[in-house]
Amino acid sequence: MHGFLYQDITFSYRRKGQGELAVLEGITWHVPTGVTALLGINGAGKSTLLSLGATALMPRSGKVSLNDLDSRDQQTQFRARVAWMPQQYRAVPGLTVREQVAYSGWLKGMTRDDSWRGASEALARVALQDLADRPASELSGGQQRRVGLASALVHDAEVLLLDEPTSGLDPEQRAMFRELLVNIGADRTVVVSTHDTGEITTAYQHVAVLHAGNIAFDGALQAFAARAPAGSERPIESAFLALIGGGK
Repeated sequence: MHGFLYQDITFSYRRKGQGELAVLEGITWHVPTGVTALLGINGAGKSTLLSLGATALMPRSGKVSLNDLDSRDQQTQFRARVAWMPQQYRAVPGLTVREQVAYSGWLKGMTRDDSWRGASEALARVALQDLADRPASELSGGQQRRVGLASALVHDAEVLLLDEPTSGLDPEQRAMFRELLVNIGADRTVVVSTHDTGEITTAYQHVAVLHAGNIAFDGALQAFAARAPAGSERPIESAFLALIGGGK
């Protein structure tokens, strides 16, 4: 099957003196082109699932693939086509904003010239071009989140995995992010994890719900909203609570 695919993924964390904590149990998920909201309560395993998709972690069993590329056997080529913005994104000491974004491109295999040029383009997309020469460590938390997003965009990946990317953003920045999602999701696969149902707007075409170690729902945004009880004022929230058993 072509596209971005999690196939029979199982993952556990080892806990010292307490055995293993199973997080994901046999997940198979074909992620569609477009923008998907990965929804789940805190601790559901969303960050783990995205980390596996970015090869920052490796599964106990199963595999992640992108078209004909296997994340285990062709890791360098796979990583060059997948971008990941982790939940905790920190500035690299001593680097300017542009240098930090360019460095991310270089790590993905871009040439020095291409990574420098790509950094300028990515910063313009997140409205940080005016801060390009400022030390990245001096930026606010919300601005650093936008640097993280630019770092994910710099090498024009086919798949973007964004872990809680709007954390720390003000309302204006969140609106800008949703507009950016519409643009970048037109011809690639974008997964945005969140525990906040209020974040899910028409900028998303698809919803996947991670619950109890597996994908409990995977489908169009409209189909998910339609699961809410009739007359719900907040259909996404109502559908989510009904699916996971009534509470966060």
